Amino acid sequence: MRLGRSIVLIPALTMAACGGGGGGAEFTPPQATTPLAITAANGQSATSASWESANVSIGVADLLDNSGLVSSGQLKPALVATNTLVNIVQKIPFGPTTLPCQVSGSITVSGDLADPLTLALAAGDVINVDADNCDDGLGEVVDGLLAFTVGAFEGDLLSGLYDLTMSMTMTGFSVQTASDLLTSSGDATVTLNTLSAPSVSAQVSGMSLSTQSNTTSETLSNFSSAQTVDAGLTPAPYSLNSSGSLDSPQLSGVVNYSTPVTFQGFDNGYPQAGELLVTGEDSSARLIALDAINVRVEIDSNGDGTVDTVIDTTWAELAGQT
Repeated sequence: MRLGRSIVLIPALTMAACGGGGGGAEFTPPQATTPLAITAANGQSATSASWESANVSIGVADLLDNSGLVSSGQLKPALVATNTLVNIVQKIPFGPTTLPCQVSGSITVSGDLADPLTLALAAGDVINVDADNCDDGLGEVVDGLLAFTVGAFEGDLLSGLYDLTMSMTMTGFSVQTASDLLTSSGDATVTLNTLSAPSVSAQVSGMSLSTQSNTTSETLSNFSSAQTVDAGLTPAPYSLNSSGSLDSPQLSGVVNYSTPVTFQGFDNGYPQAGELLVTGEDSSARLIALDAINVRVEIDSNGDGTVDTVIDTTWAELAGQT
């Protein structure tokens, strides 16, 4: 079940150029847009868009992972698959190497590794993945350059047990679907840790993530998300923390969001516990997970600390707000 437009292309979402990844700098709201005054009329949309943004940011980890910690539109606990990265690294000593995609197009891999004869990555290693209208039969055609630079590496790719930090830069990147064209460019920093597998974690941070589609353009700023999954348990529990700032024409203003209470759930279901706090101009809305089906939105429209409006709805209905 997809949460909204932008989630459709989680594995190919990219960063807008804005000073690099890391998310550590103090955030300055976009000058062209004023903070949103959150009201009873727009509070549900503000929480829905912010929840979607939290999923978008952690979904960037899919760019380093063949299966990922998330699926399109919903958190999906899973062991980190290393097949894609291993295959790319193994071909680097022979690169640039062009690989055909399943239906049409190709991907060219190249790079600069300190030790090209092993899979022991080192800080400063570079891996380039250049997609040329690549169609793998998944309903998406990918085009553009992804450049990965290793920041730190511990473990072994072949065994699937590692702690890997990479900065990612995207240039001229686009994803075409049957109904939309999503484009973006820029950079971010991603950390994947599988040393304690089947308990794994992913972290994503960056200064700005921007996506443009046929109908809208949205920007996340100073964002950071972290997810843990323990696939050794059944059902598999996950947790999610996220923060950032969202500038969306849907909301006619900027909102900041954070998770004062960590989201927690199981398998590929919605969270059954946790809170997302969304703040605007002297106003706020709080998204509270009542269980994996139901949510509550509490709106404080004048910033006095008193809830003015309570909206009880479902995760599915909330997803339809964006």
